[in-house]
Order: sequence, then structure tokens, then C-alpha cells
Amino acid sequence: MNGGADAKMNMRLHTLPTALRVLFTCFLLTIGVGYLSALVYLFISDVDPHRKMGMGLVSGIAMKYHGSTGSTRLEAALGGSMSDRIGAEDKRAIVQWIRDGAMSAGFGRVKPIFDRSCVPCHSAASGLPIPSLATLEDVRKVAAADTGPSIGQLARVSHVHLFGISLIFLLTGAIFSLTSISSLLKGTLVATPFVAIWADIGSWWITRYEPVFATVVVVGGAFMGLALAVQILISLWEMWLGAQRIDRPGDVERGAPAAG
Repeated sequence: MNGGADAKMNMRLHTLPTALRVLFTCFLLTIGVGYLSALVYLFISDVDPHRKMGMGLVSGIAMKYHGSTGSTRLEAALGGSMSDRIGAEDKRAIVQWIRDGAMSAGFGRVKPIFDRSCVPCHSAASGLPIPSLATLEDVRKVAAADTGPSIGQLARVSHVHLFGISLIFLLTGAIFSLTSISSLLKGTLVATPFVAIWADIGSWWITRYEPVFATVVVVGGAFMGLALAVQILISLWEMWLGAQRIDRPGDVERGAPAAG
């Protein structure tokens, strides 16, 4: 009885059956590629638009969660994510209309621009999760002062990230816990991504009121990605490349009967 318990306690990645190592490897590689894809999407949707507006990473995050008292959401989009979809003259016309008060009397001059350049994507018919720009009322919602995301929007995005990403960390951490590195380092690297995502998402809320905390969003995201990468790389190394160094000649594969 004690021998079986000791074997379970001493189970390591390099001693697992080949099928389990293949399963864990496929999962870790998929998570790694998925995380890299998320970084690419983050750059395209958030970092690059703010860079085009002459803003750095931290200032762009501050604007995303705190808002910008100097411009509206629509103006920010015209200078960022939508800058290559509307001509310079059309952009000037829209911005001038906004600064004139976004009045219904002048909407007729800019509505053809919205219909031609924006409505194909920014409408309920497109099915995309982006604001509609099909009517004057729709446009006015994004032509108001940018105060950042609402409490409801933050709550929706936060709970999705916390539930989904914590499950990923649970699985990668469980696999990583079977490595042969020291318990102290192992425990630290298992806990780091959870602490990082608490700091990251918690700072979204704080940045809404105090933009200086945008720095914590960046630091939390960096530690989360770094810890996840270390967990994946060490686990893959020990399952395959490091197995020969860990195993000693004459060791019996776990589960295989010893020679009599």
C-alpha cells in the first residue's frame, strides 16, 4: 500500500506513459499558440491604433479604461482603428460635425460618409460586436465624451477572462506540478499567473478612475505571459528532451513490472 502511494507522490512528467505525454504536449502547444494569437490580436486591436495616434502602450491603456476628456470615442476611432477606412477629407467633415455639437441639422452632410464607410460593419445586420453607426441616435452615443467602459462592460469582460483563463492556468499548472524542479520554485511559478491576472484585471477597474494604474495592467500582463511560457517550456523539456538526463540507467518505467 505504501509503495503505491509513494509511486503516485513521486510521479513525474518524464515517467508518464507516452500517450499521456503526447496528450499534455498537444494541449500545451495549443495553449501556447493560442496565447501568441491573443497577443497578435491585442496588438492589432489596441496597441497599433493607439500607436498611430502617437500614444505609447501605457497611455493607450489609460485611454482605453479611463477615457479621454479631450476627444470622443468616435474621434479616437477615426484617428486609430478606423484611420485607414475613411479618407482624410471625410474624417475632417465628421470631426467638424462632432465639434459643432453633433446636431441633427448637420447630420445630413456626414450621413453618406457613415453609410459608405462605416455602416457595412457598424450595424445590427453585420452581427459584429461593435457599436452601430446606422442612425443619428447610434452615432451620438459614440460622439459623446469618452469616459471609458461602463461598470457593466467591465464586469462582463472581467468575469469572462477570470473564468476562462483561470481554467487554463489550472491545467497548465497541474501539468507543470509534475516537473522535478524544486517545490519552492514550482509553487511560485504555479501561483504567479493567478496573482498576475488578479493585478491585471483589478487594474482595469482602478484605471477607470485613476489612469496611473495603467502601468500595473502592463506589468500584470507581462508576468502572466512570462509565467505561462516558463510553465509550458519547462514541462515540454522535461517530458521529452530532459528525460534522458533525469532517468538513470537501469530505472524501471513506472507501471512496468520489474525483472525477476
